[in-house]
Amino acid sequence: MVKLQNTLGRRLVDFAPLEPGHVRLYTCGPTVYNVVHIGNLRTFVFEDVLRRHFRAGGHRVTQVMNLTDVDDKTIRGAQEAGLPLADFTAKYSDAFFRDIRRLNVQPAEGYPRATEHVPEMIDLIRRLDARGHTYESDGSVYFRISTFPGYGKLSGIDLDRTRRSERVADDEYEKEDVRDFAVWKAAKPGEPSWPSPWGEGRPGWHIECSAMSMKYLGEHFDIHTGAVDNVFPHHENEIAQSEGATGHPFVEVWLHAEHLIVDGEKMAKSKGNFYTLDDVLARRDDPAAVRYLLLSVPYRKKLNFTWEALAGAAVAVDHIFTTWDRLTDFGAALGSKPSPFPAEERSEEFLRAFSSALDDDLNTPQALGALFPFLTEINKAFDERTLDAKGAEIARLAIETADKVLGVIPFHVEMRAEPLPAEIEAQIAARNAARKRRDFAESDRIRDELAARGIVLEDLPGGTRWKKAAPV
Repeated sequence: MVKLQNTLGRRLVDFAPLEPGHVRLYTCGPTVYNVVHIGNLRTFVFEDVLRRHFRAGGHRVTQVMNLTDVDDKTIRGAQEAGLPLADFTAKYSDAFFRDIRRLNVQPAEGYPRATEHVPEMIDLIRRLDARGHTYESDGSVYFRISTFPGYGKLSGIDLDRTRRSERVADDEYEKEDVRDFAVWKAAKPGEPSWPSPWGEGRPGWHIECSAMSMKYLGEHFDIHTGAVDNVFPHHENEIAQSEGATGHPFVEVWLHAEHLIVDGEKMAKSKGNFYTLDDVLARRDDPAAVRYLLLSVPYRKKLNFTWEALAGAAVAVDHIFTTWDRLTDFGAALGSKPSPFPAEERSEEFLRAFSSALDDDLNTPQALGALFPFLTEINKAFDERTLDAKGAEIARLAIETADKVLGVIPFHVEMRAEPLPAEIEAQIAARNAARKRRDFAESDRIRDELAARGIVLEDLPGGTRWKKAAPV
C-alpha cells in the first residue's frame, strides 16, 4: 500500500486511486517566461519518480502537466522582448522540453497550454457566477473568498489573522495578504485578449489549472502536485474556485516538493548561485549525476545543491553503471555450474526493500539505501567467482527493475552506444594482444595512455570492458 503525505490535512494517508488501477495525476508545469532552474527540475524529477513508481506497481497513469503561456510574467516578458506572446513563450516551452528530456523525465500524457483553453475557463467562471461566488468590477471578475467557507484548508491560512484587502488583480501576492482574486481580467492596451460575457480580457492565472485539470482528469481526481511555493495562493485558490463551481471535492491528495537551495542559501541571481541545467552541465557534463542528486533527498525536505554533492552523485551512478556493465557483458562467462551466492533470494529481498521504501511517501534515499549494499554483494560475489551466470542474469534484471523508477541506466546505455574512434579501438586491441603475449609493460603503457584520454579499462573474467571516465 502506497502511503503519501497529503498537504491537505498534513497527514500520511493510504493511497488508493478513485478508479481502481488508474492514477490521475495533475502536475503544475512551468510558466514559460524564462528557462527553468534546477529547483524547478527537482520538482519535475520528483513527479517523474512518483509516476514511475505507480507504473512499476502495475497502475495506469494519466498525467497532465500544464504550460502557463499567458499570465502577468509571460505578457511582461513578451512586451520587453518586443515579440508576440506565442513567439516569446514558444522559445521557453522548447527549452523546458529539452531540459526534461535531458534528465530522462518520462513525457506526460498531456501538456495543455492555457491559451488553448480559454473557452473552458470562461465556462468555469460562468459556473462560479451561477453559484454566487463572483462579482464584476471594471470589466474584471473576482472570486469572493467569503463565499467559500473552506478557504485556507490547504495552506492553513487563518482569515481572521491575516491582512485582507478588497481584491487583487495580480496573479501572485504575499501570503499575509489574503484577498478576493481575479478569475478574469479586463483587457489592457497591448495585452492579448479574448472575447467573453464580461468584455474583452484574459483569464487569471489560478483559473487556468482548474479548468485544464478538470477537462482532462475529471472534476474529482487523485493527485495534484507542485512545489511548496504553489500551496498559497495558487493551489488554495484552485481549490476554492474548483469546489466552488462543482460543489464537491476537487483533489484527493496534494503533494508538494520542498525548495532546492545552493550551498545552504536560497537560490537567487543576485547571489550568483542561480543555476539552470545548462549552467550545471557546462561545469560538469553528467546529466545522470544531476538526476540522481535531485532524487537523493526526500521530496519534502530541502535539497542542498553543492558541487561536492554532485561529484558524489557521479560516483554513485558510476557504481550502478559498473555493476550493470559487469553483469551485462561478462555474466555469461561466469559459467553454468551452480555457485553458492543466493542471487535469487537476495534479489527478491532487495526489490522488496526498494519498493517498500518508495511506498513510504516516496522515500528515495531509503530506496537507494537498499540498492547499494546489494550492488556491493553482487560485485563481491562476481570477484570471488561465487556468482554463476544464472545468478548474474537474475541480479542484472533486479537492478534494471529498480532503475525503471530511478531512471539512470538509460544515460549509460546511450553513452555505450556511442562508437569509439577507430584509433582508440585499435589501441584496445593492441593492449589485448600485449596481455596475451604477456608483455605487461606495453599493456600498462597503452592502458595509461587511454586513461589520459578519458577511457578506463577493466579486465574481467571473459574479457576487458571499457568506459569513459566520469567528468571532473
